[in-house]
Amino acid sequence: MFRPLAANIGMRYAVSRRSFISFISTIAVSGLVLSVAVLLIVTSVMNGFERELRERVLGVVPHLTLHGSQPVRDWEGLAAQALTVPGVTGAAPFVQGAGLVAVGQQSAGVSITGIAPEHHAQVSDIATYLQSGGLDTLAAGEFGVLLGARLAQRLGLTVGDSLTLVLPEASVSLAGLTPRQKRVTVAGLIDTRSELDSRTVYLHIGDAARLFRLGDRVHGLQLRTADLFAVGAMAEQLRAMPHEESFRITSWMRMHGNLYQAIGFQRATMFLLLSLLVGVAAFNLVSSLIMVVNQRRGDVAILRTLGAGNRTILGTFITLGSLVGLLGVGMGIGLGLLGAYMIQDGYLWLEQQLGLNLMSQYFVTYLPSEVRPGDVLTVASVALGLCVLSTLYPAWRAARLKPAEVLRYE
Repeated sequence: MFRPLAANIGMRYAVSRRSFISFISTIAVSGLVLSVAVLLIVTSVMNGFERELRERVLGVVPHLTLHGSQPVRDWEGLAAQALTVPGVTGAAPFVQGAGLVAVGQQSAGVSITGIAPEHHAQVSDIATYLQSGGLDTLAAGEFGVLLGARLAQRLGLTVGDSLTLVLPEASVSLAGLTPRQKRVTVAGLIDTRSELDSRTVYLHIGDAARLFRLGDRVHGLQLRTADLFAVGAMAEQLRAMPHEESFRITSWMRMHGNLYQAIGFQRATMFLLLSLLVGVAAFNLVSSLIMVVNQRRGDVAILRTLGAGNRTILGTFITLGSLVGLLGVGMGIGLGLLGAYMIQDGYLWLEQQLGLNLMSQYFVTYLPSEVRPGDVLTVASVALGLCVLSTLYPAWRAARLKPAEVLRYE
């Protein structure tokens, strides 16, 4: 009683069996459901990759690094200066160099990083990903190392095992020039489930300084910032600081910036391409609605003879098409949410069943997913908007029907 006539008739047509008996209508709605679900699942997966890069990789690596042109002696003074720059929230010294880890006949190239356990938590979340214990497992003089889980698995190592660190610097002995080596013990395993687990070895900064023959000096400072994307401006302010030692500044964008931008670009591109797929599925409703218009020609003619105007006829079929589109989009959102929440565990189960590691070449070793309410709303809005657009032509055709021609043979 309180609904407009067009909305009332459109809703009655929507629940009528005659509006849904067509096989073409079923296919059109099914296509809409699947395309909306795929768009939501793919968007959630891209969100998951962005989250994992931001939290797992960028949460462990430093946001800014100050490399001294010569080993730095007064790193505390340099850190105090760096912390005066707005946006710099933490500073810690480091010693870093390339090397090899060797176990029996196996070896692997690694990045050897010396850290100060009492300061490193200010610039990295690495302690979060330790399988047991904390950074305090690294004690000066004990030559214990933290090893990435993937590297440990590759070499068949576990906590308590020994391995040899080989540095690309030569030592002179009775046998001639030989690479410097040091026997160390695995003190803990790091499992970030990212590429970092296959190439990084951490040890106490005092032990690292001894290995690289630095004495009480370090290679530089690692910094954490409050804003990942303001590192460029902060780097300029750091260069302008008055200091005695010269150094170069690198940011996370040097190693991972292209990857972060690629994820954002691919996310936008995939959303656009899959929105076109949703558009194709939505416009398939046109043929379905035209069939409904042909089925309801007599009804339209009777409404016109009773005084219904073009706006009423247009509103009737726009309401019908919108309700059908709302049904398809709603089912697609439901299916997409189910798939987005299950895809991570489902992918792991599939890998286990097939005995494969399909993600081993990526920066994370599993398929992440993150559902964001804003993306769900965007997908639903885009799909519903395309569905409403697809109703305009069939509704316009219905409004152009002439009662005399339709009822001539009735």
